[in-house]
Amino acid sequence: MDARTDGLDERAQRVLEFERAWWGHSGAKELRIRSEFGWTAARYYQVLNAVIDTDVAVRYDPVLVGRLLEVRDDRAQRRRTRRAGADGAV
Repeated sequence: MDARTDGLDERAQRVLEFERAWWGHSGAKELRIRSEFGWTAARYYQVLNAVIDTDVAVRYDPVLVGRLLEVRDDRAQRRRTRRAGADGAV
């Protein structure tokens, strides 16, 4: 284990490596999640979100983790905006 992976377990490494792949559509990715990890998509994203919140994941792949954090934050912002619009609807 090198300094970059120190503290990053094998499961976290596998998840980050999996995220590097380009997926044409979500259905293909969900099928691969099931076959690679044996998890539902919901479980995969729970694990992924926990992994990208760690400093060791940032050290392992700062560009990938930064992109994933940005995507997650953008989606959360869109959900908040939609909810705020729905709350004010007549």
